[in-house]
Amino acid sequence: MGVATAPSGPVSPSGPKGPGRAHWLRVARDVADDLATDAVARERAGAVPFDEVSRLREAELLTLLAPAGSGGGGADWPTAYAVVREIGAADGAIGQLLGCHYLVSWSAGFLGEPALAARIVRRSAAEQWYWGGGLTRREPLPTLSVTAGGQVLDGRQSYATGVLVADRLAVRAVRAGSGETLAVVVDPAGPGVRTDDDTGTFGQRLAAGGSVEFDAVTVAADDVLGPLAADEDVLSPFAALASPVGRLVSVHLLLGMAEGVLAEAREYSRAGHALRHPARPAGTPHDPQVLASYGELTLLTRSASALAGQAVEAVHGGLRRGEDLTHDEYAEISVLVAMAEAAASRAAQESTTRALDVIGSGSASSLLGMDRFWRNTRTHTLYEPVAHRLRDVGDYFLNGVHPPFGPSPS
Repeated sequence: MGVATAPSGPVSPSGPKGPGRAHWLRVARDVADDLATDAVARERAGAVPFDEVSRLREAELLTLLAPAGSGGGGADWPTAYAVVREIGAADGAIGQLLGCHYLVSWSAGFLGEPALAARIVRRSAAEQWYWGGGLTRREPLPTLSVTAGGQVLDGRQSYATGVLVADRLAVRAVRAGSGETLAVVVDPAGPGVRTDDDTGTFGQRLAAGGSVEFDAVTVAADDVLGPLAADEDVLSPFAALASPVGRLVSVHLLLGMAEGVLAEAREYSRAGHALRHPARPAGTPHDPQVLASYGELTLLTRSASALAGQAVEAVHGGLRRGEDLTHDEYAEISVLVAMAEAAASRAAQESTTRALDVIGSGSASSLLGMDRFWRNTRTHTLYEPVAHRLRDVGDYFLNGVHPPFGPSPS
């Protein structure tokens, strides 16, 4: 449904296969079309998206990345990115929900010991868990302490995507005493866990974001996935790929929102009126200024899409390299992803802003809901700024300095 199609991406590694990329893209487009029919009304209502998560679950999109042998879709990350992009074009908040789920659920398997990871993935696929949370927050972290009764988690995370609808949360915590940073899995329905819809963002209102508090929450040994050190002396280049893998989720969500607003604006201009509100006239599709604006925005989005395609291939190649990945190769991949982030952010912000100008005063009507694209994009880019990514790119280009492992501080 977008103006620029998602990159085809490299093929999956050898191993048990699921239905294949073409199947999942058809499923994603069906779900996206379904979401688009009531996107404006749902966004205006701002209800907790239980129904939307059910739509994703029924389409088997929640288990997309789980191995086919574990009951999942057996798909690869290029396919997951394309799915997030398709869903994000119809509904940016639900695209964020799905992208967060893919990253957090995959991280659970990526960070843990193989046997533990396999158990988590199998149970998650069997019960079709939705995963929320996040492992990149730099605020004061919840503390994991050892008591006479075992390990307990205390503290607060001020914002976590999907926290209001999650079956499992993965959060960043610090071990008391040693200061070691860890990834911890929590059941949000368990005792001592309290979630709150207290963010009140003006966009991405259906991303089920909120705060979560932990009060002496019991943490089993199997719920501690592993360390989250961002140190080249501790973390291997392969393990550090978790960061660029996750950052590409944001890239494709932004591209989806850019493509979504341009597709909707284009149909508005072609039809001469709003599709769901035929009484509202649109501007002429032959106005030179309108044509030039569409040309510029298409160029921005297509250029960002091409760069994202290169980044996807690089990340996928790095994942295939496994523990043979070198520090220099990781640096090249991370810098390429940083460039894709900056390009996608610019394309999305320009497209969602200037599409309103192309449509004109009619875009101010809340009935059209065109403002949701701008609000969703702007909210996402506030949480995922790219200024530090550009600094990383510049430092690498000018001084040959490798970008840091893990998420950069903003």
